[in-house]
Amino acid sequence: MLTLAALPALFLLYVIALVPFTPGIGDIRKARIDRPALIVSADGRVVDEFKPVNREWVALGQISPYMVAALIATEDRRFYEHYGIDWLRIASAALQTFSGDRQGGSTITQQLARNLYPDEIGRAPTLARKLREAITALKIEAVYSKDQILETYLNNVPFLYNAYGVEMAARTYFGKSARQLDILESATLVGMLKANSTYNPVLNPERALQRRNTVLGQMNKYGKLRPDAYTWLSRQPLHVNFELQTAPRSAAPHFSAQLRKWLIAWAERNGYNIYADGLVVRTTIDSRLQAMAVQAMDWQASQLQWIANGAWNERTGCWSGNDLFRTFIRQTPDYRAARDAGQSDQAALRKLGSNPTFVRALCRSKTQVQAGFVAIDPRNGDIKAWVGSRDFSDAPFDHVQQARRQPGSTFKPFVYGAAFADGARPSDTIVDRNVAIPLTGQAIWRPTDAEPPTGRPMTLRDALVYSRNRVTAQLMQKERPEKVARLARAMGVRESPLEAVPSLALGTSPVTLKEMVSAYGTIANRGAYVEPRMVTRIEDHDGKVLAEFASASPQQALPAAAAQTLVDVMRDVVVRGTGAGIRTRFGIRADVAGKTGTTQDNADGWFILMHPQLVAGAWVGFDDGRVTLGNYWGQGAQSALPMVGAFYDMALRTRVIDPDARFSPETRAPRKVHARQHRNFLFWRF
Repeated sequence: MLTLAALPALFLLYVIALVPFTPGIGDIRKARIDRPALIVSADGRVVDEFKPVNREWVALGQISPYMVAALIATEDRRFYEHYGIDWLRIASAALQTFSGDRQGGSTITQQLARNLYPDEIGRAPTLARKLREAITALKIEAVYSKDQILETYLNNVPFLYNAYGVEMAARTYFGKSARQLDILESATLVGMLKANSTYNPVLNPERALQRRNTVLGQMNKYGKLRPDAYTWLSRQPLHVNFELQTAPRSAAPHFSAQLRKWLIAWAERNGYNIYADGLVVRTTIDSRLQAMAVQAMDWQASQLQWIANGAWNERTGCWSGNDLFRTFIRQTPDYRAARDAGQSDQAALRKLGSNPTFVRALCRSKTQVQAGFVAIDPRNGDIKAWVGSRDFSDAPFDHVQQARRQPGSTFKPFVYGAAFADGARPSDTIVDRNVAIPLTGQAIWRPTDAEPPTGRPMTLRDALVYSRNRVTAQLMQKERPEKVARLARAMGVRESPLEAVPSLALGTSPVTLKEMVSAYGTIANRGAYVEPRMVTRIEDHDGKVLAEFASASPQQALPAAAAQTLVDVMRDVVVRGTGAGIRTRFGIRADVAGKTGTTQDNADGWFILMHPQLVAGAWVGFDDGRVTLGNYWGQGAQSALPMVGAFYDMALRTRVIDPDARFSPETRAPRKVHARQHRNFLFWRF
């Protein structure tokens, strides 16, 4: 008897022990609040909102009463009679299961508990899971009214195709709002709750029709239909008006993706929910500059894609006679499947190469021009524009923060900056000659230029202006790779590893675009590095300031005098050097300085431009570095520079940045561009 008496007590203790492992009352209260964090730009525009799913919350009064009636009749007919657990239904389900017909006994409240807290409760068919679900259901019933439970349930259930909640489901499957759903449409959606994929009215219309009629039968059985209505309704066909509902696009999706990670961590540390607490996040992004960056990328990338399409089509690059394209074919699952089926290499290549659908798909996947663009205020590190790819929905990979590519000659300013910090002057000379630099072991590095060596002294100014590799390599020997690598890290290249070897001078260590633009910001900021900043302030939904984030303290990475000298030399890059298109093609007369970069085989094109108030840079290439745009269009001056030039042209003409701002102290005025040149560019471009 003592043993029998102890069993319920032990079970009760087990239940009590599970309570701390279920959601708290505070969390449950927030579950009904749908206040996503608003992401606001520096100029006051809402650029994004952080929703957990693609959902639009609607009140119960805005949902068709047929939907509610169908739900209760099918899923939980005694919904208004229990307190979260229907003991009669559990007993009935147990008897049915024991007799061989497995039945579920979960109430709507228990289902809501599973939907709201899938991680805490789980879905394993275990006693512990069922008990956690029951405990959570009792808590929900203690906090919410029955109507609130129904409203929360109907706004949380998933309906496939990234549609969450009844409002998005109604729009997706029937092209109307949840308020407008009729009996048949409501029964169809409720029928999907048992198994979304199985009863999908788009892919499985016959099963969906049968399940819909089952729901109508339940409604008829429990008095939710007129006595003569069921027979007529059950004979009606499905009328689906399917249309995918896409979530509103962020104005800066790659920036938002990075910000969301940061904000989730901040919210967890400080006890906030980014989806329910209505946080207002004030960011550094300028919506005007962001729009200009997107426009500049679209314009230039579209032109480059036209060129790429001409070089890579089914008659030239994308055909089985091209060695590189054959390599691409061998890397596909289709090729591996053909080989596994016993086909020889040549037979598999011949078969796949003659399939136009396969060839077009593979060609497109490999030859899509990609780009990254970021702009930072050098004075405070504020990120003003961030475009990580041409289309976030098609290519979410971020070419600003995630992609590491060789920077080519855009790395050279670190070598010259180290020299100027050591007292070198722009007028100092190094002979432009062939050099052979010994490396580890027996290897020899022989840097080359497109032009043959002159054998004459060349000033450091001209060597950087015209991007001479041989002179830069000799300067690197004098300054030492370890020193240049340390300087680059101090100036902003702080996440990517830099290999301290002589060829580092020509940008052989992969880095991110964000690091490079940040480091150029150090040059523009008189040698003081300021860590990039995304957020200035976080407020609650009533406007109360919860946290403020000041600019990071400047860290002097390069002596101010050396930075000023470097700016002056790099002014000449855009006046008469590799970046002269900024003046001649885009007619930009502001005080700017910059550098182009092109890597071996033209795999990467770079250009970074400095203005006293804004530093912006672009990278252009292909995700597969073996694909290139050729010797001309692959150069940074032809691929990346126009993107940056078009951006600054818009930003300066609209005076979002001051066209009269000057680097201080100004050591030399930039050359002016004739007004006729500027007019010609405007006519050509637009």
